[in-house]
Amino acid sequence: MLLAAGSATRLGQLAHEVPKPMLDVGGRPLIEHTVRQLVRYGVEDIVINLHRLGDVVKAHFGDGSRFGVRMHYSDEPALLGTAGGVRQCAPLLDETFLLVYGDNLTTCRFDALVEFHREHGGLATIALFWRDDVSAHSAVERQPDGRIVRFVEKPRPEEAPSHWISAGVIVFEPTIMSFIPADRPADFGFDVFPAVLRAGERIFGYEMGPDEGLWWIDTPESHARVTALWREGFPGG
Repeated sequence: MLLAAGSATRLGQLAHEVPKPMLDVGGRPLIEHTVRQLVRYGVEDIVINLHRLGDVVKAHFGDGSRFGVRMHYSDEPALLGTAGGVRQCAPLLDETFLLVYGDNLTTCRFDALVEFHREHGGLATIALFWRDDVSAHSAVERQPDGRIVRFVEKPRPEEAPSHWISAGVIVFEPTIMSFIPADRPADFGFDVFPAVLRAGERIFGYEMGPDEGLWWIDTPESHARVTALWREGFPGG
């Protein structure tokens, strides 16, 4: 599943006529790079949640056959949050599934992530990205076996439990749905993951290696930076 229902308020005029996941990067929409990457790893079915300007995404991908996948869509007239959007798609996510945030570019090795998840047997496995400054993110604390025991939102440097943050790529078992509230919008970081840990269920962290990158596109400046990287020979290109 690709999350693509954000409002993109920080992008201003850049996202006035297209949703953020459809911003051009290297001659293709941002989210298309992720779709093509998933296809290379053997993914055959993709569901995308949509909110603002969702028809632009539908018009580009259609039924997905042009890209070698079956594409499904989930419309959200009102935003449901990262977790609420997943719960709405529960009938399509009835086995182990991969969730990717559609406003990032990543070279995460999806096969290695899924293999790690199956070996450790948790309810979820989060791909983790090393960042020197985690003050704007949710840093994780883990046990030696990789099990996550705590999330610290936007910690001060002296309070950060590690330099590892979520890369926005997560493997889930379908039983995650039982932890997502059905009566209100919900987010994984604030609502679901803390509830999972309180229940004693296991969430693991997969450390992305030096050859696995992550690039955010949240502002006009970050979009310009990623576009420049692409021109210079972006590793995911």
